[in-house]
Amino acid sequence: MEDFNQKPAREDEERPGVFAAFPYDRMTVERFREAFPRARWDDERRSWFVPGKTAARRVNRWLAREAESHDVYGDLKGRDAYAFDPITSPYLEVGDDLRVRTPYSKTVLDQLRAVPWAHWDEDLRVWRVPFRSYEELRRRWHKIEEAARRSEPEERKRRRQAKKNSEEQKAARLRATERRRRRYPLPAEELPPLDRPVATNQYGIVVFTDISGEFVESSSMIEYYPHTSRADRDYVWGTWRSPTLAELIATWPARREAALSEHFRGWWQPTLAELRIARRSARSLERRRQTRRLRPSS
Repeated sequence: MEDFNQKPAREDEERPGVFAAFPYDRMTVERFREAFPRARWDDERRSWFVPGKTAARRVNRWLAREAESHDVYGDLKGRDAYAFDPITSPYLEVGDDLRVRTPYSKTVLDQLRAVPWAHWDEDLRVWRVPFRSYEELRRRWHKIEEAARRSEPEERKRRRQAKKNSEEQKAARLRATERRRRRYPLPAEELPPLDRPVATNQYGIVVFTDISGEFVESSSMIEYYPHTSRADRDYVWGTWRSPTLAELIATWPARREAALSEHFRGWWQPTLAELRIARRSARSLERRRQTRRLRPSS
């Protein structure tokens, strides 16, 4: 199975083991997790780390079984299905496999991730789908094409023009202006720790850097910060910034979901699930910044 590969763990890895990488497919991932319950995803390597001194041998055996179980006639059947009932769309290119190229759309991503053996080709910037998955792709194509058309620049521009000067757009501008102030109302008697990542209702995980001591006129802020609606509490302004990746990695997660009282308070210790989302975003931001730094100036 040429799409799979496995390589030794980094030299500085504390535990012995091996990294295994393969194109995303939900069913394959489920089988992999069943076979290797101790495997953990590594965002930097974009691959699975399987711990253990015998990991390489076990992973190789699993890959061989996957290759044997592969439907060797699947691609031929898929080609026949395509020839009999083809998808005709500007978003689909046909060659050795099927290649889907659309404007960015979360709906498109969700649909393609659910197609067996569909995977993103970073070099070509397309989603590649083997013919063996044609029937599933065809079943989802209506939603994919509809979402792609809605994401075309001209269509997005048309919707923006339609919303121009609407109440919805005015409210969005006011929310954006408030966010740029980098302030947040905090209960005066239950302040968060400074310089440590905490979760908030409006802005996700942030780091508070200062408490001004200035009282908040909560009646005017309820629209932006619903947690200030409690009349029995005083609120003061806190200044916040986005956490760094290093800070997020070093943050110890909460053992349980935040209680309702903590949401009403406006901040809480983030859970592992919340930290993982923030870490992914921070990694992506760092990669973009690094790419911009390495890009030669014109």
